Amino acid sequence: MLYVADIHQPLHVGAEYFDRQGRAVDPNEDQSALGNEGGNTFTLELSDEPPRRRGIHRKKLHGFWDKDAVNALFLQWPVAPRKSEMQAIIEPHKRELVYEMATHEPNNWRMPPNVPVDNYSEIWANEILPVAREAYARLDFKNVRAQTEEDRIVAAGEAVEKPTATQTNYRAWATDVVRQELHKAGWRLADLLQKILC
Repeated sequence: MLYVADIHQPLHVGAEYFDRQGRAVDPNEDQSALGNEGGNTFTLELSDEPPRRRGIHRKKLHGFWDKDAVNALFLQWPVAPRKSEMQAIIEPHKRELVYEMATHEPNNWRMPPNVPVDNYSEIWANEILPVAREAYARLDFKNVRAQTEEDRIVAAGEAVEKPTATQTNYRAWATDVVRQELHKAGWRLADLLQKILC
């Protein structure tokens, strides 16, 4: 059942592939494509972050989506509190959000009645792919290079938020995506369990 939530996270479904020269490539058409670790080998630089200082580690693109964009649903500070304080600060906001999501039906979460349950995952993956594309399109990839990860060679480098005057910044956009997708995933999981168990 964990996969129901996972398939609603854009970087769990879509990826950007690069060759050894750092050019984006389609791995189905270009055999020189380096392996992909779902954004785990790319650091992320966002426009709304304070300048880096010594001792502050750069975040990973994938980790941003799994952690920072989720925590941003509860915390609206540019600099997160210490880990030891985080849970106490987040808990009341989390309860509010869970209640809101459980009591308000999200938009566009239902599958058409004629679609078999076995086809849900494919529909959900296809639905999130455009969001995954946008998650990568909003970034410039720099210093892309081959890196050995365990027993394979993958692309690594830096992902930097593209400057834009017309779009919401990356963090706000990603947080909104996470909110919508978690909301849909919860209702879809409940619906799926009901169909399986009844």
